[in-house]
Amino acid sequence: MSENKTPSTWRSATRQLHAGLERTEFGETSEAVFLTSGFVYDNAEQAAKTFTGEVEHYQYSRFSNPTVAALERRLADLEGAEACVATATGMGAVSSALLSHVKAGERVVASRALFGSCHWIVANLLPRYGVETVFVDGSDLDAWAQALSKPTSAVLLESPSNPMLDVLDIRAISDLAHKAGAIVVVDNVFASPVYQKPLELGADVVVYSCTKHIDGQGRVLGGAVLGTKDWITETLQPFTRNTGNALSPFNAWVMLKGLETLTLRVDAMTRNAATVADYLAQAPGVLSVRYPGRKDHPQYALAQKQMTGGGSLIAFEVAGGQEGAFAFMNALQLIAISNNLGDARSLVTHPATTTHMKIGAEERARLGISDGAIRFSVGLEDSTDLIDDLARGLAALPRS
Repeated sequence: MSENKTPSTWRSATRQLHAGLERTEFGETSEAVFLTSGFVYDNAEQAAKTFTGEVEHYQYSRFSNPTVAALERRLADLEGAEACVATATGMGAVSSALLSHVKAGERVVASRALFGSCHWIVANLLPRYGVETVFVDGSDLDAWAQALSKPTSAVLLESPSNPMLDVLDIRAISDLAHKAGAIVVVDNVFASPVYQKPLELGADVVVYSCTKHIDGQGRVLGGAVLGTKDWITETLQPFTRNTGNALSPFNAWVMLKGLETLTLRVDAMTRNAATVADYLAQAPGVLSVRYPGRKDHPQYALAQKQMTGGGSLIAFEVAGGQEGAFAFMNALQLIAISNNLGDARSLVTHPATTTHMKIGAEERARLGISDGAIRFSVGLEDSTDLIDDLARGLAALPRS
């Protein structure tokens, strides 16, 4: 196979199409899909030397695969990371990043505003293995400083957060974490690699659910962990390879296709989101709107500093609590109800009864997730059609 070297002068949109491409001797235009579980050797000596690392040769698709490796190279190039490991799911990326790094007796400090499954890992799974975990209000730097006044192994945060779009100061938190001896793991799904580069802001590890914007069309599951070559090779890879958290070659190929249009899709979805957020901010029946691209977002100045776009997600609250939220969602004809996000199609979900149901009412209240809160993943439809559908939903709100 021949690798296409990526010129340093190429810009992001070009690199999403060409970075890390390897062609076989057949000279295919599109990346090849290597749907194979294993690989054969020329002789027994080559096999033995492959396992000792003396020879570079594919061993088994749980360890590595040419199609998966192509995705990893392209994602690392896009993120500005030294290395990448693709995983079976986004949660596989988060869990592997933490479990490969921490051990019993160490501490993990996390922002309270996390996706429900991430919250469960910190609150329930890590303590089972003797890891102390501490939650803090992500926007309170004094709380971070206090929590990180003791030696800490890892910090986990999302920015913007799921589902209420809190924007956290990645640079300031990273500085505090490094003084405590911790690596900083940032879930960058909401911003996407198009609008935010956590590694440039001081983070050590970036995780993605590639299921979201990177695939972007609701087809397959996948995740990615990106960081330094040493950390990926020495800490993460032994864990993922031996525990089986491997991405399928076909899913990797689908995501390579998704990357080709990532910037085009995310930019168009963001333009729609900005238009829709402005509509919701003045629409009857809407109590509040959170969108990082609007000046009324509580961390707008920070969002402008560390993000290059507002993104495709909006959080808003409708009148009438859960009854109002359900009536609104059930009246929609264009926008679908789904707990996925980052799709080409617009999707809404009710976090209190779906993605954040298991964290409990008290924790939801701390995070500002009311019974009337709705997470809106804005898609590629015409913004006028989206607004018409939102108006239809708002007209169905119970009258007091």
